[in-house]
Amino acid sequence: MRDEPGAVVILNGAPRSGKTSIARAIQQRRPGSWLNLGVDNHMAMLPEALLPGIGLRPGSDRPDLQPLVPKLYAALYDAVAAFAGQGFHVVMDVGHHDGDILRDCLRRLEGLTVMLVGVRCPIDQIMARRERDTDGRHVPSGAPVPEPVLLWERHVHDPGIYDLEVDTAALRPEDAADIIGAQLDKGLPKPTVRARLLA
Repeated sequence: MRDEPGAVVILNGAPRSGKTSIARAIQQRRPGSWLNLGVDNHMAMLPEALLPGIGLRPGSDRPDLQPLVPKLYAALYDAVAAFAGQGFHVVMDVGHHDGDILRDCLRRLEGLTVMLVGVRCPIDQIMARRERDTDGRHVPSGAPVPEPVLLWERHVHDPGIYDLEVDTAALRPEDAADIIGAQLDKGLPKPTVRARLLA
């Protein structure tokens, strides 16, 4: 007998807003098998020529990759639907900044429990987290906010309607994971954001 379909939690927010930490906390704290199929894992499987894949930022200097982004997102969400259809739960840490792509992705999850979570973080906190990036280069404190960071902030929460929002300046990843889990256990508000966006 086939397992019941798994749930899909989409954590949407800007880079360094805390999505990956929340995804890990969900994997550690929620019952069942939770897979993380977010942007970092997606980028890890791509050849260098296609990087950053779905992580392509608004206003990027790689317009040659732009036509591939909808296809990469479509393939990723098809994979998510396949895993969830086999009974796995999926948490995705992504940065949707194109409403048309988001709607196409949500259509691919038909028949599944889908929770769209807005991961909010004030720009000053994001800048503080950027002060030391992964390759050790120092970003000076008090420097102007770079335009790519501002573009992400402007576009990632458009249209900005969610089943739930969490503020990572106020919450630890574990707290955010527990709030998300409690909402899943209680059931999503009706109509869900997926239903509203696809109406």
